[in-house]
Amino acid sequence: MIDLNSFRKTSTLLLVSVGISNLGAWIYFIALNLIILEMTGSPFAVSILYVLVPLASLVSNLWSGSLIDRVDTRRLMMLLDGLRAFLVFSLGWIDSLWLIYGIVFLLNVMSSLFESSSLVYMTQLVPASNRQKFNAMKNFVQSSGFILGPTIAGLLFLVGSPTFAIFVNAFALIVSVSMLSRLPSHHRTEASIEPFSVRIIIEDWKMVVRFASNAKYVTLIYGLFCVMTIFMSGLDSLEASFATQVLHLSESRYGFLVSIAGIGIIFGSLINSRWSHRLSLSFCIGFGAIMTPVGYLLFASSSSFTMASIGFFVLTFALAFANTGFLSFYQHHVPVEIMGRFSGAINVAESLLVILLTFGIGLLAEMIGIRPVYLAFSIIFFLVGCYTIHVMRDRSKREYFNHNQIEEVS
Repeated sequence: MIDLNSFRKTSTLLLVSVGISNLGAWIYFIALNLIILEMTGSPFAVSILYVLVPLASLVSNLWSGSLIDRVDTRRLMMLLDGLRAFLVFSLGWIDSLWLIYGIVFLLNVMSSLFESSSLVYMTQLVPASNRQKFNAMKNFVQSSGFILGPTIAGLLFLVGSPTFAIFVNAFALIVSVSMLSRLPSHHRTEASIEPFSVRIIIEDWKMVVRFASNAKYVTLIYGLFCVMTIFMSGLDSLEASFATQVLHLSESRYGFLVSIAGIGIIFGSLINSRWSHRLSLSFCIGFGAIMTPVGYLLFASSSSFTMASIGFFVLTFALAFANTGFLSFYQHHVPVEIMGRFSGAINVAESLLVILLTFGIGLLAEMIGIRPVYLAFSIIFFLVGCYTIHVMRDRSKREYFNHNQIEEVS
């Protein structure tokens, strides 16, 4: 762990690197949507881009943890950003749709690897006492990209083309590499370095199962957060259809609605960052778990732009608390030595369920109607939040959320 005196400098560099990479990703994805739509004129061709995200996550999480837990995570992040910069740059010169899909799939695999690596690296870099504040700031930086990304992309389209925006993202990734190069490394011990093979991956999965069976409560809490993510992904797939076909909002008003959602998560992240020393993990997790589905329920039952806006703000505001609380809980209770493998195993199941639920919700919406399906799944989501509160109220588990009793595990 680094000296506390250098914490501000290193954490700022890491946040800037994550922010630049995230901002560039938004610009790239929006531009790629337009490029494929112009090439094919088919909304279905564009929708394939969204399917590639969980598919790549599913493929990479089967083995990525075994790699991440055995290498210098900072160097791996730098390598991934460099490779992503090269592949993104190459997209500007390719006119084959299937080759674009192939490159996008590889980019998504690398993004999944980068996200898992950065989680492990942040846990190594940031002292336990500062993690909740750091996670809140990270949430703020990423949510700012959610707002600024589309705006910057729109400005780049005015002065150039979607291809130009693609090149800007490649440059952003190079800048991210430069930032990461100024951060300290966390070398693995020689004993942890083993040949990477299928046998090692199988043994690692067995080890994760053993850890999960010994840390049932930690696995349950983190699993409930994954269930939240699954429901949000499924409901978000109907978001645009609900806004335009049920509420009859214009594209511009829907865009404004998305901006309100961005403001909600930024505001929530700022509160978490400012008062992290006063907000307990149990409050952050409980508030986020129950109020996020409340926001979806408000949106699902809305009949006007005003009510839909309130729902969007509530759900993203609460989501900032959930993200900070669950991530800090995870970092405190999962040993950093196995963090990549543990999250990888959990995320395999999450990716599978995201694909199945998204497909199922879409199919039911076609058969029954958008509002009743959206409302029904929002209610189930709310019940998951109620169960999370119930699990956390167990008096015998209070030490898991007590700042004074949490021990450093990294």
